[in-house]
Amino acid sequence: MKSSIPVILVSLLSTCWTWEEASPSSQDSSPLIETSTPARTKDYNATLKETLINLERQSWEAWKKRDGKFFQEFLSDDHVEVGSSGAATKAQIIAFVASPVCIINSYSIDRFELKMLKPDIALLTYHAAQDTTCSGVAVPSPAWASSLYVKRGDRWLNAFYQQTQTKK
Repeated sequence: MKSSIPVILVSLLSTCWTWEEASPSSQDSSPLIETSTPARTKDYNATLKETLINLERQSWEAWKKRDGKFFQEFLSDDHVEVGSSGAATKAQIIAFVASPVCIINSYSIDRFELKMLKPDIALLTYHAAQDTTCSGVAVPSPAWASSLYVKRGDRWLNAFYQQTQTKK
């Protein structure tokens, strides 16, 4: 029986190899990644990327100005934000932003990348650096940020946000 295992394994691998060569690439068949369709052209994605970058910039300015009203419209009702103290809801984020807990002296955001996960779901990642204190403690900086946007109706809303500290 032991001598037949390598033969079965080689046969199985050969079958898989042949099937993979005949099938579309795994990237094309992924249910999570939006593949090219007539409605999703490079021009559309470039325009969408600029739209979402603009929304991110507006959100940072609103945070700096403690503008909770902006976040009321910017965040989806099911928004989740993950930080060092755990997950927060839309209501918690709005209250936090509007409070005087944090002082944002300066920030910069750049190195934006857009990934379309579905026609109505887009992931915007970028690098953020900031000079911010919350309750007198410096916020870790720099960080990589992830903003997940969902299109609801004709609007793109932020459904998820997380920052991960990176080395200086």
